[in-house]
Amino acid sequence: MRFRRLCAAALLATGTLLAPLPASAAVSCQNVNYPVRIGLSPLVISQETMAGRLCVPDGATTVQVLIPGGTYDRSYWDVGYEPSTHSFTRAQNKAGFATLALDRLGTGQSSKPLSALITASTQASAVHQVIARLKPRFSKVIVAGHSIGSAMAMIEAGTYRDVDGVLVTGFTHKMNYVTVVPVLANMIPTSLDLGYLTTMPDTRYNSFHKPGPLIPGAISFDESTKDVFAVTEAVDTILLNTVVIPISRNITVPVMIVVGNDTHFCSSGLPLMGSDCSSAAALKADEGQFFPAVPSLSTYVLNGYGHSINYAPNAPDYHAVVAAWAKGI
Repeated sequence: MRFRRLCAAALLATGTLLAPLPASAAVSCQNVNYPVRIGLSPLVISQETMAGRLCVPDGATTVQVLIPGGTYDRSYWDVGYEPSTHSFTRAQNKAGFATLALDRLGTGQSSKPLSALITASTQASAVHQVIARLKPRFSKVIVAGHSIGSAMAMIEAGTYRDVDGVLVTGFTHKMNYVTVVPVLANMIPTSLDLGYLTTMPDTRYNSFHKPGPLIPGAISFDESTKDVFAVTEAVDTILLNTVVIPISRNITVPVMIVVGNDTHFCSSGLPLMGSDCSSAAALKADEGQFFPAVPSLSTYVLNGYGHSINYAPNAPDYHAVVAAWAKGI
């Protein structure tokens, strides 16, 4: 017995026998910066930087490129309040997927060009350039968005056709302007640029979380990490996704849509005031007309919360559904 203990001690000392590593040690994360070029025309080009956080589990071959919504930065995808429940990136990393949570241009650690240069289409172009740099490393790319970030994800996928799947969260093609317009009206300019807006203090629960439970820690984190959005980002979001022929008609890869009980995009039974989110089946029937070329359309409704569903107490339910969908692509 003593001999066996001595042998085990020797093996441990030489590194031949190692204790199992914790699961978190299998994921490598780093802050990254990608050079991108944007412009209003081929003659007016601006060199910018799109920043993000790349987390890669050992052996990952699929990366999810995550675009946050208006007044959010990358922290939306990795909520610091009770992250075991609310962090989308941690859940996807645990499922074996790499994640790149981006800061939209004008937000977070990304460069801050003039707001007039920032539209949903220029953001989509910047994401396309980032994806091109990821391609040699990953065999599959899923582009994902939240809210206005979902519009950008669909513009990117429908324009460049360089991804293997599209995840749309907190967005449908039938925006409820009755609730959206007051949220926009309550925003204020920032010192960065009068074209960049953010939310007034203490308005985020009513704007993005209601009818979910008011959890002080969650709302405090959201308030402390809030960012901006450019007014011009909203223009082609509306034109290319809700007014003219939707860009989503050009998407030819699997799509998944996830919403909560979102008053900004879900109808209360009245026409032209949001999509039918009463069930996953109803949402699929309503939104299917906008995705005629996709091989499959999956839908999920996370009940009990509003617009910013990563903050929902039951967010792990939707995180698991997304991971299962992504594994099937």
